[in-house]
Amino acid sequence: MRRLILALGLVLAPAATLAQGVCEGRNLMAGLSRGVQAELRAAADAVPHSRGLFWRAEKGEAAMTLIGTYHFGDPRHDLAVERFAPVIAEAHSLLVEAGPEEERALTAALGSDPALMADITGPTLPERLEPEEWSRLSTAMAARGVPAVIASRMRPWYVATLLGLSPCMIEQATAGGDIGGLDQRLIDAARQAGTPVRALEPWDTLFSVFDSLTETDEIDMIRAALPAAEHADDYATTLIEAYFDQDVWMLWEFGRFDAYANSGLPREAVDRQLELAQRELMDRRNADWIAPLTEAAAEAAAAGQGIVAAFGALHLPGEAGVLALLEDEGWTVTRIE
Repeated sequence: MRRLILALGLVLAPAATLAQGVCEGRNLMAGLSRGVQAELRAAADAVPHSRGLFWRAEKGEAAMTLIGTYHFGDPRHDLAVERFAPVIAEAHSLLVEAGPEEERALTAALGSDPALMADITGPTLPERLEPEEWSRLSTAMAARGVPAVIASRMRPWYVATLLGLSPCMIEQATAGGDIGGLDQRLIDAARQAGTPVRALEPWDTLFSVFDSLTETDEIDMIRAALPAAEHADDYATTLIEAYFDQDVWMLWEFGRFDAYANSGLPREAVDRQLELAQRELMDRRNADWIAPLTEAAAEAAAAGQGIVAAFGALHLPGEAGVLALLEDEGWTVTRIE
Protein backbone atom coordinates (compact mmCIF):
# COMPACT_ATOMS: atom_id res chain seq x y z
CA MET A 1 0.00 0.00 0.00
CA ARG A 2 2.84 2.42 0.68
CA ARG A 3 3.65 2.69 -3.02
CA LEU A 4 0.01 3.36 -3.92
CA ILE A 5 -0.13 6.10 -1.29
CA LEU A 6 3.11 7.67 -2.48
CA ALA A 7 2.11 7.48 -6.12
CA LEU A 8 -1.27 9.08 -5.50
CA GLY A 9 0.40 11.79 -3.46
CA LEU A 10 2.65 12.58 -6.39
CA VAL A 11 -0.30 12.67 -8.79
CA LEU A 12 -2.43 14.90 -6.53
CA ALA A 13 0.38 17.00 -5.08
CA PRO A 14 -0.86 20.35 -6.51
CA ALA A 15 -4.24 19.83 -4.82
CA ALA A 16 -2.99 18.54 -1.49
CA THR A 17 -3.28 20.73 1.59
CA LEU A 18 -2.08 18.26 4.18
CA ALA A 19 -1.72 19.16 7.82
CA GLN A 20 1.72 19.82 9.20
CA GLY A 21 3.07 18.23 12.35
CA VAL A 22 4.27 15.02 13.91
CA CYS A 23 1.98 12.01 14.24
CA GLU A 24 1.07 11.80 17.91
CA GLY A 25 -1.56 9.64 19.56
CA ARG A 26 -2.29 7.19 22.33
CA ASN A 27 -1.81 3.45 22.31
CA LEU A 28 -5.34 2.06 22.16
CA MET A 29 -4.29 -1.46 23.14
CA ALA A 30 -2.79 -0.16 26.38
CA GLY A 31 -6.19 1.23 27.33
CA LEU A 32 -8.07 -2.05 26.95
CA SER A 33 -9.29 -3.96 29.98
CA ARG A 34 -7.13 -6.80 31.28
CA GLY A 35 -9.74 -9.29 30.15
CA VAL A 36 -9.75 -8.04 26.57
CA GLN A 37 -5.96 -7.84 26.50
CA ALA A 38 -5.78 -11.46 27.69
CA GLU A 39 -8.26 -12.50 25.00
CA LEU A 40 -6.23 -10.79 22.28
CA ARG A 41 -3.00 -12.21 23.68
CA ALA A 42 -4.34 -15.76 23.58
CA ALA A 43 -5.59 -15.33 20.00
CA ALA A 44 -2.28 -13.90 18.83
CA ASP A 45 -0.16 -16.52 20.60
CA ALA A 46 -2.14 -19.31 18.93
CA VAL A 47 -0.74 -18.22 15.56
CA PRO A 48 2.63 -19.68 14.42
CA HIS A 49 5.53 -17.20 14.59
CA SER A 50 3.25 -14.50 15.99
CA ARG A 51 6.17 -12.51 17.41
CA GLY A 52 9.42 -11.42 15.82
CA LEU A 53 10.49 -9.18 12.95
CA PHE A 54 13.84 -10.68 11.96
CA TRP A 55 14.44 -14.30 10.93
CA ARG A 56 16.95 -16.56 9.26
CA ALA A 57 15.86 -19.46 7.04
CA GLU A 58 18.27 -22.24 6.01
CA LYS A 59 18.03 -25.30 3.80
CA GLY A 60 21.22 -27.10 2.91
CA GLU A 61 23.66 -24.51 1.58
CA ALA A 62 20.93 -21.96 0.92
CA ALA A 63 20.18 -19.19 3.40
CA MET A 64 17.99 -16.12 3.59
CA THR A 65 17.56 -13.31 6.09
CA LEU A 66 13.91 -12.25 6.40
CA ILE A 67 12.98 -8.78 7.69
CA GLY A 68 9.44 -7.75 8.58
CA THR A 69 9.05 -4.07 7.73
CA TYR A 70 6.91 -1.08 8.63
CA HIS A 71 6.27 1.05 5.57
CA PHE A 72 6.56 4.52 7.11
CA GLY A 73 9.42 6.43 8.65
CA ASP A 74 10.47 6.24 12.29
CA PRO A 75 13.87 6.99 13.85
CA ARG A 76 13.82 3.57 15.50
CA HIS A 77 14.43 2.05 12.05
CA ASP A 78 18.05 3.17 12.54
CA LEU A 79 18.77 0.08 14.63
CA ALA A 80 17.56 -2.35 11.97
CA VAL A 81 19.43 -0.52 9.21
CA GLU A 82 22.62 -0.56 11.28
CA ARG A 83 22.21 -4.26 12.01
CA PHE A 84 21.31 -5.47 8.51
CA ALA A 85 23.07 -3.07 6.10
CA PRO A 86 26.28 -5.16 6.38
CA VAL A 87 24.27 -8.34 5.73
CA ILE A 88 22.74 -6.76 2.63
CA ALA A 89 26.16 -5.62 1.43
CA GLU A 90 27.35 -9.24 1.46
CA ALA A 91 24.12 -10.69 0.03
CA HIS A 92 23.58 -11.86 -3.52
CA SER A 93 20.36 -9.82 -3.75
CA LEU A 94 17.71 -7.97 -1.74
CA LEU A 95 14.12 -8.97 -2.46
CA VAL A 96 11.31 -6.52 -1.64
CA GLU A 97 7.63 -6.16 -2.45
CA ALA A 98 8.37 -3.41 -4.96
CA GLY A 99 11.75 -2.16 -6.10
CA PRO A 100 12.62 1.16 -7.77
CA GLU A 101 11.56 -0.04 -11.22
CA GLU A 102 8.14 -1.11 -9.93
CA GLU A 103 7.70 2.21 -8.13
CA ARG A 104 8.38 4.09 -11.36
CA ALA A 105 6.03 1.87 -13.37
CA LEU A 106 3.23 2.38 -10.85
CA THR A 107 3.63 6.14 -10.75
CA ALA A 108 3.65 6.33 -14.54
CA ALA A 109 0.56 4.14 -14.82
CA LEU A 110 -1.40 6.24 -12.34
CA GLY A 111 -0.46 9.40 -14.14
CA SER A 112 -1.67 8.06 -17.48
CA ASP A 113 -4.68 5.96 -16.47
CA PRO A 114 -7.00 7.56 -13.88
CA ALA A 115 -9.32 4.54 -14.07
CA LEU A 116 -6.88 2.54 -11.98
CA MET A 117 -8.03 4.40 -8.89
CA ALA A 118 -11.16 6.20 -10.02
CA ASP A 119 -14.48 4.95 -11.32
CA ILE A 120 -15.30 7.58 -13.91
CA THR A 121 -18.48 5.95 -15.29
CA GLY A 122 -20.32 4.24 -12.43
CA PRO A 123 -22.28 5.69 -9.50
CA THR A 124 -20.39 8.04 -7.21
CA LEU A 125 -19.67 7.35 -3.57
CA PRO A 126 -22.30 9.90 -2.42
CA GLU A 127 -24.81 7.83 -4.40
CA ARG A 128 -23.63 4.55 -2.86
CA LEU A 129 -23.43 5.72 0.76
CA GLU A 130 -25.99 7.12 3.17
CA PRO A 131 -25.86 10.96 3.42
CA GLU A 132 -24.43 10.86 6.96
CA GLU A 133 -21.76 8.39 5.83
CA TRP A 134 -20.76 10.54 2.89
CA SER A 135 -20.56 13.63 5.10
CA ARG A 136 -18.17 11.83 7.47
CA LEU A 137 -16.19 10.41 4.58
CA SER A 138 -15.76 13.68 2.69
CA THR A 139 -14.57 15.38 5.89
CA ALA A 140 -12.05 12.61 6.55
CA MET A 141 -10.76 12.66 2.98
CA ALA A 142 -10.38 16.45 3.00
CA ALA A 143 -8.17 16.09 6.07
CA ARG A 144 -6.02 13.75 3.96
CA GLY A 145 -5.63 16.27 1.16
CA VAL A 146 -8.30 14.81 -1.15
CA PRO A 147 -11.17 17.18 -2.09
CA ALA A 148 -14.70 15.76 -2.01
CA VAL A 149 -15.11 16.06 -5.79
CA ILE A 150 -12.12 13.75 -6.29
CA ALA A 151 -12.99 11.42 -3.41
CA SER A 152 -16.49 10.91 -4.82
CA ARG A 153 -15.05 9.06 -7.82
CA MET A 154 -12.24 7.16 -6.12
CA ARG A 155 -12.47 3.41 -5.93
CA PRO A 156 -13.76 2.30 -2.52
CA TRP A 157 -10.82 0.03 -1.68
CA TYR A 158 -8.41 2.92 -2.10
CA VAL A 159 -10.58 5.26 -0.07
CA ALA A 160 -10.60 2.67 2.72
CA THR A 161 -6.82 2.43 2.50
CA LEU A 162 -6.37 6.17 2.89
CA LEU A 163 -8.80 6.26 5.81
CA GLY A 164 -6.52 3.88 7.67
CA LEU A 165 -3.75 6.49 7.67
CA SER A 166 -3.55 9.70 9.62
CA PRO A 167 -3.11 12.94 7.63
CA CYS A 168 0.41 13.40 8.97
CA MET A 169 1.38 9.87 7.86
CA ILE A 170 0.24 10.70 4.33
CA GLU A 171 2.21 13.93 4.53
CA GLN A 172 5.31 11.89 5.30
CA ALA A 173 4.66 9.90 2.14
CA THR A 174 4.10 12.87 -0.16
CA ALA A 175 5.99 15.89 1.13
CA GLY A 176 9.39 14.78 -0.09
CA GLY A 177 8.40 12.03 -2.51
CA ASP A 178 9.85 9.47 -0.09
CA ILE A 179 8.13 7.51 2.67
CA GLY A 180 11.30 6.76 4.59
CA GLY A 181 10.00 3.37 5.77
CA LEU A 182 12.27 0.47 6.55
CA ASP A 183 11.73 -1.01 3.08
CA GLN A 184 13.07 2.11 1.39
CA ARG A 185 15.97 2.45 3.76
CA LEU A 186 17.06 -1.13 3.11
CA ILE A 187 16.74 -0.54 -0.64
CA ASP A 188 18.97 2.50 -0.25
CA ALA A 189 21.51 0.39 1.66
CA ALA A 190 21.49 -2.21 -1.12
CA ARG A 191 22.01 0.36 -3.85
CA GLN A 192 24.87 1.96 -1.96
CA ALA A 193 26.52 -1.45 -1.58
CA GLY A 194 25.88 -2.47 -5.19
CA THR A 195 23.60 -5.34 -4.15
CA PRO A 196 20.90 -6.05 -6.76
CA VAL A 197 17.31 -5.28 -5.72
CA ARG A 198 14.56 -7.56 -6.99
CA ALA A 199 10.78 -7.37 -6.69
CA LEU A 200 8.74 -10.22 -5.26
CA GLU A 201 5.73 -9.38 -7.43
CA PRO A 202 4.71 -7.22 -10.42
CA TRP A 203 3.84 -3.57 -9.83
CA ASP A 204 0.13 -4.10 -10.60
CA THR A 205 -0.48 -7.06 -8.28
CA LEU A 206 -2.72 -5.22 -5.82
CA PHE A 207 -4.99 -3.90 -8.57
CA SER A 208 -5.88 -7.44 -9.60
CA VAL A 209 -6.54 -8.31 -5.95
CA PHE A 210 -9.09 -5.54 -5.49
CA ASP A 211 -10.77 -6.16 -8.83
CA SER A 212 -12.18 -9.35 -7.31
CA LEU A 213 -14.19 -7.51 -4.62
CA THR A 214 -17.99 -7.37 -4.79
CA GLU A 215 -19.79 -4.01 -4.62
CA THR A 216 -21.00 -4.86 -1.11
CA ASP A 217 -17.49 -5.71 0.07
CA GLU A 218 -16.16 -2.45 -1.37
CA ILE A 219 -18.65 -0.25 0.45
CA ASP A 220 -18.33 -2.27 3.66
CA MET A 221 -14.59 -1.57 3.56
CA ILE A 222 -15.33 2.15 3.78
CA ARG A 223 -17.90 1.71 6.54
CA ALA A 224 -15.47 -0.39 8.57
CA ALA A 225 -12.69 2.17 8.11
CA LEU A 226 -14.63 5.32 9.02
CA PRO A 227 -14.46 5.01 12.84
CA ALA A 228 -10.69 4.55 12.75
CA ALA A 229 -10.30 7.47 10.36
CA GLU A 230 -11.61 9.87 12.97
CA HIS A 231 -8.96 8.73 15.48
CA ALA A 232 -6.19 7.98 13.00
CA ASP A 233 -3.29 9.26 15.10
CA ASP A 234 -4.26 6.89 17.90
CA TYR A 235 -4.43 3.99 15.46
CA ALA A 236 -1.06 4.92 13.97
CA THR A 237 0.51 4.99 17.43
CA THR A 238 -1.08 1.66 18.35
CA LEU A 239 0.22 0.04 15.18
CA ILE A 240 3.77 1.29 15.37
CA GLU A 241 4.19 0.53 19.08
CA ALA A 242 3.11 -3.06 18.49
CA TYR A 243 5.50 -3.23 15.54
CA PHE A 244 8.51 -2.10 17.55
CA ASP A 245 7.50 -4.49 20.33
CA GLN A 246 7.78 -7.14 17.58
CA ASP A 247 4.27 -8.25 18.52
CA VAL A 248 3.26 -8.73 14.92
CA TRP A 249 0.02 -10.71 14.96
CA MET A 250 -1.37 -8.73 17.89
CA LEU A 251 -1.95 -5.97 15.31
CA TRP A 252 -4.34 -8.20 13.40
CA GLU A 253 -6.22 -9.37 16.46
CA PHE A 254 -6.62 -5.80 17.71
CA GLY A 255 -7.99 -4.79 14.32
CA ARG A 256 -10.61 -7.54 14.59
CA PHE A 257 -11.62 -6.50 18.12
CA ASP A 258 -11.80 -2.84 17.18
CA ALA A 259 -13.93 -3.54 14.12
CA TYR A 260 -16.35 -5.59 16.23
CA ALA A 261 -16.62 -2.72 18.73
CA ASN A 262 -16.64 0.37 16.53
CA SER A 263 -17.35 -0.32 12.85
CA GLY A 264 -21.12 -0.60 13.18
CA LEU A 265 -21.02 -3.74 11.03
CA PRO A 266 -22.37 -7.13 12.18
CA ARG A 267 -19.69 -9.53 13.42
CA GLU A 268 -20.28 -11.79 10.42
CA ALA A 269 -19.58 -8.88 8.06
CA VAL A 270 -16.38 -8.04 9.93
CA ASP A 271 -15.28 -11.68 9.84
CA ARG A 272 -16.04 -11.87 6.12
CA GLN A 273 -13.99 -8.77 5.40
CA LEU A 274 -11.04 -9.90 7.52
CA GLU A 275 -11.09 -13.33 5.92
CA LEU A 276 -11.16 -11.71 2.48
CA ALA A 277 -8.32 -9.33 3.36
CA GLN A 278 -6.16 -12.07 4.82
CA ARG A 279 -6.74 -14.39 1.86
CA GLU A 280 -6.24 -11.83 -0.90
CA LEU A 281 -3.74 -9.38 0.59
CA MET A 282 -1.57 -11.80 2.55
CA ASP A 283 -2.08 -15.55 2.10
CA ARG A 284 -2.16 -15.66 -1.71
CA ARG A 285 0.70 -13.24 -2.06
CA ASN A 286 2.72 -15.16 0.53
CA ALA A 287 2.29 -18.33 -1.52
CA ASP A 288 3.31 -16.52 -4.70
CA TRP A 289 6.49 -15.23 -3.03
CA ILE A 290 7.89 -18.64 -2.07
CA ALA A 291 9.13 -19.47 -5.57
CA PRO A 292 11.07 -16.22 -6.13
CA LEU A 293 12.50 -16.44 -2.61
CA THR A 294 13.71 -20.01 -2.90
CA GLU A 295 14.94 -19.58 -6.46
CA ALA A 296 16.94 -16.49 -5.48
CA ALA A 297 18.35 -18.33 -2.45
CA ALA A 298 19.43 -21.27 -4.63
CA GLU A 299 21.10 -18.92 -7.11
CA ALA A 300 22.87 -17.18 -4.24
CA ALA A 301 24.00 -20.47 -2.69
CA ALA A 302 25.66 -21.42 -5.98
CA ALA A 303 27.72 -18.25 -5.62
CA GLY A 304 28.47 -18.93 -1.95
CA GLN A 305 26.12 -16.18 -0.73
CA GLY A 306 22.74 -15.69 0.89
CA ILE A 307 19.85 -13.36 0.18
CA VAL A 308 17.91 -10.80 2.21
CA ALA A 309 14.14 -10.32 1.84
CA ALA A 310 12.23 -7.40 3.36
CA PHE A 311 8.44 -7.09 3.26
CA GLY A 312 5.49 -6.08 5.46
CA ALA A 313 5.71 -7.68 8.89
CA LEU A 314 2.21 -9.20 8.75
CA HIS A 315 3.38 -11.50 5.95
CA LEU A 316 5.67 -13.39 8.35
CA PRO A 317 3.33 -15.11 10.86
CA GLY A 318 0.42 -17.49 10.49
CA GLU A 319 -0.22 -20.95 9.10
CA ALA A 320 -0.15 -19.40 5.62
CA GLY A 321 2.61 -16.93 6.47
CA VAL A 322 5.95 -16.88 4.71
CA LEU A 323 7.74 -18.55 7.62
CA ALA A 324 5.33 -21.47 7.84
CA LEU A 325 5.32 -21.92 4.07
CA LEU A 326 9.11 -22.12 4.05
CA GLU A 327 9.00 -24.69 6.85
CA ASP A 328 6.55 -26.73 4.76
CA GLU A 329 9.22 -26.85 2.07
CA GLY A 330 11.91 -28.08 4.43
CA TRP A 331 13.49 -24.81 5.53
CA THR A 332 14.55 -24.29 9.12
CA VAL A 333 13.57 -20.86 10.42
CA THR A 334 15.21 -19.23 13.43
CA ARG A 335 14.31 -15.91 15.01
CA ILE A 336 17.04 -13.28 15.11
CA GLU A 337 16.78 -11.51 18.45
